[in-house]
Amino acid sequence: MEETKTTYRLEHDSIGEKQVPADAYYGVQTLRASENFHITGLYTHPEMLISIAQIKKAAAITNFEAGRLDKKRATAIVKACEEIIEGKLHDQFIVDPIQGGAGTSLNMNANEVIANRAIELLGGQKGDYTLVNPNDHVNYGQSTNDVFPSCGRMTAIKLLEKARKQLERLHDTLMKKSEEFDSVIKMGRTQLQDAVPIRLGQEFHAYSSAIQRDIRRFEHAKNEMGALNIGGTAIGTGLNADVQYFQKVVENLALVSGLNLYQSFDLIDATQNLDGYASVSGTVKTCAINLSKMSNDLRLMSSGPRAGFGEINLPPKQNGSSIMPGKVNPVIPEVVNQVAFNIIGNDMTIAMATEAGQLELNAFEPIIFYNLFQSIETLSFAVQTLVDNCISGITANVDTCRNEVLNSVGIITAICPHVGYDRAAVLAKEAIHTGASVRDLILRDGLLTEQELDTILDPYSMTEPGISGEELLTKNPGIL
Repeated sequence: MEETKTTYRLEHDSIGEKQVPADAYYGVQTLRASENFHITGLYTHPEMLISIAQIKKAAAITNFEAGRLDKKRATAIVKACEEIIEGKLHDQFIVDPIQGGAGTSLNMNANEVIANRAIELLGGQKGDYTLVNPNDHVNYGQSTNDVFPSCGRMTAIKLLEKARKQLERLHDTLMKKSEEFDSVIKMGRTQLQDAVPIRLGQEFHAYSSAIQRDIRRFEHAKNEMGALNIGGTAIGTGLNADVQYFQKVVENLALVSGLNLYQSFDLIDATQNLDGYASVSGTVKTCAINLSKMSNDLRLMSSGPRAGFGEINLPPKQNGSSIMPGKVNPVIPEVVNQVAFNIIGNDMTIAMATEAGQLELNAFEPIIFYNLFQSIETLSFAVQTLVDNCISGITANVDTCRNEVLNSVGIITAICPHVGYDRAAVLAKEAIHTGASVRDLILRDGLLTEQELDTILDPYSMTEPGISGEELLTKNPGIL
């Protein structure tokens, strides 16, 4: 088979001349970056490519309105940006997401791809930068130092919104399970030891409450990411940006992207200080911690099924062993745990990179974005599989839960106010050693009457503050 011979065009930059594949939309600066940074073997997140194209489109529109870009070039640049926004030309973005230079490589990759596509639209040949120049036209009034942070923030908003929608699904599913399990009495545990009765529905409601807090935090994080430093150019002073461009670019960008964006009130602060990313990462980490704790509980409550807690059943999703027939593992909670561990590690990286900036710029946004986007996206996928492949299919072992309560020493806590802590402790110890029930021991010693015990040891009234067992039975007729 005859090999296709690659042809090249010659481009130059401040470093010197270099051959670029003739059919490539990227240029010499992109190619140098690709050669310099073989780090992850991955490419820039597609949402970030869309975000940077939206910035370049808004910039072209604003520069045309300000009289800084002629209509012909502006129209071609806008059209090229729209193609990238639609998902085209993404294979021309070849720089590694982890890169030196504070994001210059990605910004120039975008400038070159957009310029060369615009040149084509104008009837020219790729590399003829007299028609559309990557720096002078596509990047006019901009700097990597305001473009890169702004497209990173926009991408974070989009990913946070996707994750928030999955968290809403999780919250709703947990609420449905809390209603389904409202009448299931089980033994509550503290430090893995029997404590006092609780309803399984109450546990699932508590999970939903934690997730509801996470949803609120995600909304706040999205709002925080909406503050952009675009217009500030190199260090936030706006050097080389037209005044009209400076005043209107964020407004146009909000229209182009459909996002709630606003220009930071202090562009120098917004350029040099990245604490907002650390805050958002902390929000994602907090959510991951909640998800991991919930997954720990699900694995414990479903353990067994005969030699463990065996209180709930998780949907069987796949064989659990290559040697033990019939074994099924809690694979969905396990993967959620692992995602959480990774997010916690990412948060540490983001914290270190946020701290590492000097003076007017932090050069380490590439690693921040790489880890932040991974954290948000993997959390979103983990929540999706948790809802679809685990939570929605959980069932309760009602009899097992009820028998645990009836046979537990934990109900002795309710006896304390009536016989005193010391006597209750003696009874608890005897019940543990002999296997006798707390109820039988109290009746044997004549400490309380059977009617008094029925009132005090009603496990249902102990799960609802301020409500009697009779009232709870009326509220939940199927509880027995």
